[in-house]
Amino acid sequence: MATNPSSTVILGGGFTGLFTALHLSHQNYPHPIYLVDEKPQFVFKPLLYELLTGEMQNEQVCPSYEELLQGSEVTFVEGIVKSVDVQQRRVSLESGLHYDYGHLVLALGSTSGYFGIEGAKEHAFDFRTANDAIALTEHLRQRLQDASQCEDDDRRRALLTVAVVGAGPSGVEMAGTLADLLPIWYDRLGGNPGEMAIILMNRGNQILQGDINSHLRQIAEKALHQRTVPVTLKLGASVKAVTPAAVTYETDGETETLPTATTIWTAGTSTHPIIKDLAVSDQHRDRHGRLQVRPTLQLPDYPEVFAGGDCAAEENGALPPTAQVAYQQGYGIARNLNALVQDRSLQPVQVTIKGSLLKLGIRDSAANLFNRFELTGEVGHLIRQGTYLELLPTPVHDFKATAEWLTDELFHRYHKPESEAAGVHAIWQWVAGIAAVALVAGGIVFAWRGMRQQPAPSSALPK
Repeated sequence: MATNPSSTVILGGGFTGLFTALHLSHQNYPHPIYLVDEKPQFVFKPLLYELLTGEMQNEQVCPSYEELLQGSEVTFVEGIVKSVDVQQRRVSLESGLHYDYGHLVLALGSTSGYFGIEGAKEHAFDFRTANDAIALTEHLRQRLQDASQCEDDDRRRALLTVAVVGAGPSGVEMAGTLADLLPIWYDRLGGNPGEMAIILMNRGNQILQGDINSHLRQIAEKALHQRTVPVTLKLGASVKAVTPAAVTYETDGETETLPTATTIWTAGTSTHPIIKDLAVSDQHRDRHGRLQVRPTLQLPDYPEVFAGGDCAAEENGALPPTAQVAYQQGYGIARNLNALVQDRSLQPVQVTIKGSLLKLGIRDSAANLFNRFELTGEVGHLIRQGTYLELLPTPVHDFKATAEWLTDELFHRYHKPESEAAGVHAIWQWVAGIAAVALVAGGIVFAWRGMRQQPAPSSALPK
């Protein structure tokens, strides 16, 4: 099957790809739009932790593309990309289908990076998809059940030890979440949560090193130590091997072994294989193999091809892989695609970082707003949730997920007050808090989305 050669094909249905498709549809783009992804469901990755804890449901965090694209002019194609021929302008899928294009958007994201560490890919858990969250949940519940009836102290200790490798934002959020969640699960089985251990391992000597959240380091470290099970930091620990029963690592020149039945890998990412195989010279790639793009997010040698998200690196380096960046890049690519077909000048895609959000445990987060204000704890949690829910891809899904979240927060948390008066007081306090948080979160999202309304800069680039 070959598409109309004037079609626009978008590879990857993550934040950048999906937002590009939706913006094109909203802007009445005149050519056919195809969105290709290997899964039938979108994954709102920042909220996968809420899927793990049960704070949110699968349909809220991972809605289907069919639902999200309903009523749009976008055709969704479920398939695995086999190759991209940028010279012949053709995308081939493993199914045998192929799609010719007039314009192409590369938004394939990245893959987990294991850096050649023995056993890491085979024995450590990823946490990037709904299936990953489900698999990890089933594994952890089984390990806790085994531990609850295990009489061998060493074996039980290994069953109750979780190693999280990589202390970037994903590792910090994972460790903090599990340090609150697993004690609840284990206590229900009659176990002693005091026997549990959550170990956050990192090759570097600091958590959140070189990350957009690095200024939250002290807040994060304090929060990790205050979890239901305090998180143990093993810094300067270089992992050498992973087995189903242990992690071997080197620290201060000494090799040590950590017995554990659960290893979770958050240590880094690798450039997508399709991007690596693309016929683009090393001259137009960064040291990680990502595609160097113009300020308009076009490839220098192929101006009909755009790239965003983890696929792309700008002159000043890659931008942080966050939802706010993806939203702005998706809009910018869509705007420039429309400019191309209308023979107008293209504009640089200017991304503005308005803050950062970091989950630190169940109902505990840190929110940095405009690099001026830092809010933590329950308020930080509400801001994080409210902001991400406002960034869900479509208004209908946004409203539905937000309404369900508010209902769960209100009625599940306050359905058994100690007294009627105390319950009413608590509810009104919560409602007042939500109102304040909604204003803040709405302001953040408005600022992010406000990028769309900015007039074209006087230095707009030529096509």
